[in-house]
Amino acid sequence: MDHFENLFIGIAGMIGAGKSTLATALGEHLDIDVYYEPVKDNEYLEDFYRDTPRYSFAMQIYLLNRRFQQHQEIIWRGRSAVQDRTIYEDSIFARMLAESGLMDERDYRTYSELFRHMSNFMCKPNVIVYLDVSPELSHERIRHRGRQVESSVSLEYLSALYEGYEAFIADISRVIPVIRVDYDRFATAEEMAQMIRSEYLDHSFLRRVTRFDPTR
Repeated sequence: MDHFENLFIGIAGMIGAGKSTLATALGEHLDIDVYYEPVKDNEYLEDFYRDTPRYSFAMQIYLLNRRFQQHQEIIWRGRSAVQDRTIYEDSIFARMLAESGLMDERDYRTYSELFRHMSNFMCKPNVIVYLDVSPELSHERIRHRGRQVESSVSLEYLSALYEGYEAFIADISRVIPVIRVDYDRFATAEEMAQMIRSEYLDHSFLRRVTRFDPTR
């Protein structure tokens, strides 16, 4: 396959959807830079899960700052890249936290305003690959991978998050091509790369959510 030139791919999806796995595979297959979600060095993560109302704002600001830093590095390097979880998904978590009373309304307004200001300096992904995973499967995968800090994540929380993702995908697909992939039909890196070429490079005018068909 021809090398992708100046292509920014965003990987979106629920907790435990397989974003990092796909980002790594695409990075290796296409020989492009990979930017991972800040988890291991996230100094707010444990506190956030222990006392969400207290640390929700700090957590969201931390993630926004780190992902914005990644965006600036992508712009500065000027090379093709894939990002494990897009910066736009942070707004899903922030909105859900506010609506569920886990983030102060004033903090949410401040976060939203900051995000809007920073968006003027972001680079939009050329295409977003959305790994569609049900709340039940997300919950199962979280328990299976056994991260201690995630042990308190409930199915109720994940169900609310999934609803937020559905609204997010419907909205963002109006401005950025979105490839929607059922997790149970997860493709290989080569197949995913071919699909990205088909959906974006060959039909870049598309602004719709599509389902992955491995027989295409």
